[in-house]
Amino acid sequence: MTDRPHRSAPPGRPRAGSPSPVPGAPPFPGSGAPPSPAATGSKTIDTGLRLLEILRDHPDGLTISELARTADVHRNAVSRHLTALRNHRLVSRTGTRYTLGLGIVELGAAVQHRLRAAAEGALQSLADGCRATAFISVLDADEEVVVLAVAEPRGSDFHVAYRAGKRHAVDHGAPGIAILAGRPPRPRERPIVREARRTGYAVTEGELQPGAWGVAAPIVARGRPAQASIGVVTIGAQDESAIAPRVVAASGEIARLL
Repeated sequence: MTDRPHRSAPPGRPRAGSPSPVPGAPPFPGSGAPPSPAATGSKTIDTGLRLLEILRDHPDGLTISELARTADVHRNAVSRHLTALRNHRLVSRTGTRYTLGLGIVELGAAVQHRLRAAAEGALQSLADGCRATAFISVLDADEEVVVLAVAEPRGSDFHVAYRAGKRHAVDHGAPGIAILAGRPPRPRERPIVREARRTGYAVTEGELQPGAWGVAAPIVARGRPAQASIGVVTIGAQDESAIAPRVVAASGEIARLL
C-alpha cells in the first residue's frame, strides 16, 4: 500500500465524513467564536416574553410542564425563566400553576394614564355613593394584600381613615378574601372565600380592625385570575344589600377597562 500525504481540510470546512453543522446550531469547538453575549441575551429575553404571552392566553394558569410543551422549551429552562419573572413580580404562582403577576398590571398602569384615571374615578364615585372610605387593594407575593389607592367620601362628616401601603394577610379581611374568590380554589381555603366566590363579593367585620366592617369585590379582567379588589370600609355594619351592588358594579367598571 502506498502512503499518501495527509491533507487538512480548508479552514472553516469540516473534514470528509464529519457531520456538517446544522443551521442555527452552535459552532463546533474550535470552529469559530462562540455566540456573542448580545445574541444569548436576546434569546433569553425572547423566551421570557414568549412565556408571558402564553400565560396571557391561559388565564387559568399553566404548570411548568404545560408551559414547556407549549413554548417548546426544556422544562429546566422554563423553571429558570419563571424564577426570574417571579422575582420581578411579572409572574405569580398558585400551587403548581403560574399566571401573570401584579407587576404586569403595574407596568401597564405606568403607560396607561387614561386607565388609571378611570379607575380612580370609579373609586371616588364608590366612596361618594356609599358615603364610606373606598380603596383598591392588590395581591403581593401570593400571601399579602397591599392597599394601592384610597378615596375618602366627599361631604361626609365621619369616615374611616385608611392609608395606601397598608398590608395584611390575603386570607383575612374583605379585600384579600375577595381577591382569593376571584382566583382558582386552593387547598384548605376558608369557607368565607367559597361564599364570596358564590356571591361575587366578600363581607367581613372586625378581622383587620375592631369594629370595622368591609365589603370588597374582585377585579376580574378578561377572565384572568384576580390580582386586585375594590371595596369600602366603615365603622359598624351597614346595609349589605345597598352597599354590595355598588361595590360589584365598580369592580366591573374597572375590569372592563383592563
